Amino acid sequence: MLQLARAIVWVASDVLRLVVSFLRSSSAIRAENLVLRRQLARYIERGIRPRRVDHATRVNLALFSRLFDWRNAVVNVRPSTIVRWHRLGWRIFWRSKCRAGRPPIPPELRSLIRRMATENPLWVEERIANELLVKPASAQKQSGLR
Repeated sequence: MLQLARAIVWVASDVLRLVVSFLRSSSAIRAENLVLRRQLARYIERGIRPRRVDHATRVNLALFSRLFDWRNAVVNVRPSTIVRWHRLGWRIFWRSKCRAGRPPIPPELRSLIRRMATENPLWVEERIANELLVKPASAQKQSGLR
């Protein structure tokens, strides 16, 4: 839970920095980009292994990759990794959005179905389902459904 809160704060701060960067001139942003690319080039030349990327950086790279041509800009993460993070984000989004499967049948309805099946052994599933659809709400209350 704490990691999620940290990731949300970092993403929000990076989005705020992005909004502020829209207010700056394009030449200043290009100069900053050049300096940052130089630093990354030196970092790569030395052969130092980078730290593992945290959740906030993963989210930011996946989100901001839509705004520019990131395949040439990002050097410390493989392009396939960013694509994988992006797909994972969508997977998490849709998993929380839709749940698979049928909702469970309430226990009262299950007991009513069992009782109807034992009292009427010749009825098949279809007949029981039709009886439940026809049965008015007042009769369901009397039979103990509600």
